Amino acid sequence: MKQMHPVRQSLLLSGCLLAVLFFLPLAVVAPFQEEPFEQPQPVEQQEETAAVSGAEDREIILRVLEGERVAEMDLHTYLKGVVRAEMPASFPAEALKAQAVAARTYTLHKLLSGGKHGTQADLCTDPACCQAYLGEEQARANWGAEADACEANIEDAVQATDGQAVLYGGTPILAVFHSSSAGLTRAAGEVWVNDLPYLQAVRSPEAGAEIPNYFSRAEFSEPDCRSRLLAAFPEADLSGPATGWLKNAVTDSAGSVETVEVGGLRVKGTQVRSALGLRSACFDWEAKDGRMIFYVTGYGHGVGLSQYGARQMAAEGADYREILTHYYTGVTVENYSAAFRQNGG
Repeated sequence: MKQMHPVRQSLLLSGCLLAVLFFLPLAVVAPFQEEPFEQPQPVEQQEETAAVSGAEDREIILRVLEGERVAEMDLHTYLKGVVRAEMPASFPAEALKAQAVAARTYTLHKLLSGGKHGTQADLCTDPACCQAYLGEEQARANWGAEADACEANIEDAVQATDGQAVLYGGTPILAVFHSSSAGLTRAAGEVWVNDLPYLQAVRSPEAGAEIPNYFSRAEFSEPDCRSRLLAAFPEADLSGPATGWLKNAVTDSAGSVETVEVGGLRVKGTQVRSALGLRSACFDWEAKDGRMIFYVTGYGHGVGLSQYGARQMAAEGADYREILTHYYTGVTVENYSAAFRQNGG
């Protein structure tokens, strides 16, 4: 029988210990608190920030699948690559910190759950599977004259949040994120099969007029649109006029298409988005002059942290903890890596 990867084994053990440590004091303190997940006092946050050195992330070694090659790197190095790839380095410092903590939490959750790569690797660099990753050399080439400043921003965000994760019940959450919402994020159950208590719809303050391609338009010829839809939904009847191919859309709390009829079949809006390559499932459409035109708002699945919403919150004075506890419901932001290290990780 194959042995469990030592990092994952240690994380599982630490997750169980954290759950015990979390709920035991809660049973005593909860009757005297108005909120079960009370945030740490400002003095404690300041002391924790002052002690940050980046050492804790560097103690966790990952196996990362890059194409056909598996590279070993510490968590600090990996997170810098993720933040470079996932968020513009010009974003405010607190937004970058929020992204770093979300990426760290997502990574820890993958390690705890086992991921999709078996014994080969812990994670990969495919954003459709895990998280995007961008090495420093390529990032510097992209940044040009701003490379030093941009890399410093990334380094500061990862190091300043060393070891910190978003926890629900003492365990790292599935900290998914996306580019921008249509004013409201989506609950996990509205997009995927299972709902999660910390991935619920919340208001998102992104300034649409300032976001590139926040409002987008996708246009297809009728034959092209028919071909794409039939490839995804072969049982759909698209023999009639294009004006009747899609109808009776049901929208969710965020205004995204939850379900819609395609040629008589009731399908998810996310499936239509995937079939047509739309930027989000928040879309409307019309058939006009032999073409199908889709009008789309936002970018991404709409669940969890909105990156442009985080940018706006940071610009308005919110720190990374406020951003994270806004987008993830009922969570705490705590030092998880320290507990992992103390328990033999």
